[in-house]
Amino acid sequence: MTTESAPIPLAAQATAVRGTASVHPPRDGGGTGELPRAARDRARWVAPAGLAAVDGAAVGTAAVLVAPASVPWPVAVALSQVAAQVLLHAVRRLYRGGLSPSVSAELPALLGAALVQWCVTGQVLAACAHGWVFGWTELLCAVGTQVLLASCGRAAVYRARRRSAARSPRSALVIGDGPVADRVTAVLQERVEYGLRPVGRVGGGTAPGDGERGPEPSEGAPLPVLTTGQDVGRAVIQNSVRHAVFTAAPESVPDGAALFELFVRHGCRVWLVTDRSGPAPATPQARDHVWGFAAAPLHDPPHHPVAYRAKRAMDAVLAAVALVAAAPLMAACALAVRVCDGPGVLFRQERVGRHGQPFVLLKFRTLRPSDAHEAATRWNVASDRRMSRAGRFLRQTSLDELPQLWNVLRGDMSLVGPRPERPYFVQQFSRIHPGYRARHRMPVGITGLAQVHGLRGDTSIEDRVRFDNRYIETWSLWQDVCVLARTAGSVFRLGGS
Repeated sequence: MTTESAPIPLAAQATAVRGTASVHPPRDGGGTGELPRAARDRARWVAPAGLAAVDGAAVGTAAVLVAPASVPWPVAVALSQVAAQVLLHAVRRLYRGGLSPSVSAELPALLGAALVQWCVTGQVLAACAHGWVFGWTELLCAVGTQVLLASCGRAAVYRARRRSAARSPRSALVIGDGPVADRVTAVLQERVEYGLRPVGRVGGGTAPGDGERGPEPSEGAPLPVLTTGQDVGRAVIQNSVRHAVFTAAPESVPDGAALFELFVRHGCRVWLVTDRSGPAPATPQARDHVWGFAAAPLHDPPHHPVAYRAKRAMDAVLAAVALVAAAPLMAACALAVRVCDGPGVLFRQERVGRHGQPFVLLKFRTLRPSDAHEAATRWNVASDRRMSRAGRFLRQTSLDELPQLWNVLRGDMSLVGPRPERPYFVQQFSRIHPGYRARHRMPVGITGLAQVHGLRGDTSIEDRVRFDNRYIETWSLWQDVCVLARTAGSVFRLGGS
C-alpha cells in the first residue's frame, strides 16, 4: 500500500494566506526556460570532466618533456600518473562545482599534488626502470610544466563555464528575510555570471495581496513570497528550480530543516550565502563567494559520497548473503506463523524512509490487527493477549524482522540507521521532539545506535532521537561495522521491538 506523503508545513502556514503566490515566468515567456532533466544531469558533469581532461593532458605533456629521448616512457607508469592525478585532485575537492572557482585559490593544492606525484614517480622509475634517473632539474621542470598547463586549462574551463552560466541561468529560490536576503537576491539578479536566476523568495513575509507587496530586492519586478510548503513545492516543480540559496543557516530559519529536505528530495543544490560581517553560522570554511558574500554548499550531512556508495554496496552484499544463509530459518518462521496464525505470513506496513519518502516494510506477522487504523496508529503490541506463542517468540528474538533484508536489498533501507516509523507517529513525534525530522537525513535501518543501547520497543523517543542524530553526525563505515557486531551479539536477547 502507498499513500502520498503529507505536505511539509511552514511556520507561516499558521496564518491565513489570501492567495497562492505564483513564481516568475521565464524571461523568454515560454516553457520553463530550463533544459530537460537528462540534459541538466549531463551538464553537471561537463565541467568536472573538462577539468579532469585538462589535468590528464598536463600530466602527459610534462611526462613527454622530461622523458629521455632514448628511453620509452612506461605505459603503466603513465596511466598510473593520470589516475593518481585525478584521484589526488578529487580528494582535494578540485573538481567541485563552486559558484566562483578561482585558479589562484587552487594553485597551492595543484602545486602540492604535483610535487607528491612526481617525487613518487621518480622513485618508482629509478627502482623499476633502467635508464631513468630523475634529478632535481627534471623534477622541477615536470612539476612546473604540469602546474602551468593545468592552471591555464582550468582558467579556460572556468571562463567557458561562466559564459555558459550567464547565457542559461538556472532557476533559484532565495530563503530568508531581512537586508542580507534582499542584497543577495539583488546580486543574483544583477550578476548573471553566477548562473542563478531568482524566481521567488521563501520566508515568513506577507504574501502579496490586500494592497501589500512582497520585498523588492532590485529595480526589476518584485519577487513573490512563498509562505507555504505547497507553494514551495509547486515553485520547484513548475520552474524546474535547481538551486536553493539560504541566507541564514537552515537551523536558524523557521522550518529550515523541512525546507532543506524538500529541496534535497527534488534534486536541488543547496547553498548558504551570507554576510560574514555578522555572526558567522556554523558552516565549513569555504573560499567560494557570490560578489563578496561568503558561499558554501550545504550537503545532506554528513556528506561522504564515496563512503555512502561503499555503505550501499556493503548493505547489498551483506543482505544478499544473509538472505541466502537465513533462508532455512526464514522458511521455519514462515511455517510457524502459518500453522499458529493462519494464512498471511508476511505483514506489510507503510513506513517513512529517507527524506520523508514512504515505503512498504516487510515483517513476519506476529499479530493480525483488527483493522487498518489499528495497524497504523497502535504504538506497541508486545503485551497483546491475541499474540500466539509463535508470534511472541518471533518478536522476542527479533526474527520477525528478517524479511527486512529484502527491503535492504531493494534499497528501501540500510542495515544500520535510524529505525523507520509509521507516518502517523512521524507527524506526532515531529511536533513533540525537536530534531525528530532530522533523523531522516540518513537511510533508515534494521538496527541502529539507539537499538544497541537498549532503546527498543516502548522506550524514550527523546533518547532515540538523541542517539539517532549522534549516529548521523558521527557516521562512518567503521561505526556501522561496530553496530552490526553489537547487534549480532544481542539478536536473541529478549525484548524485540
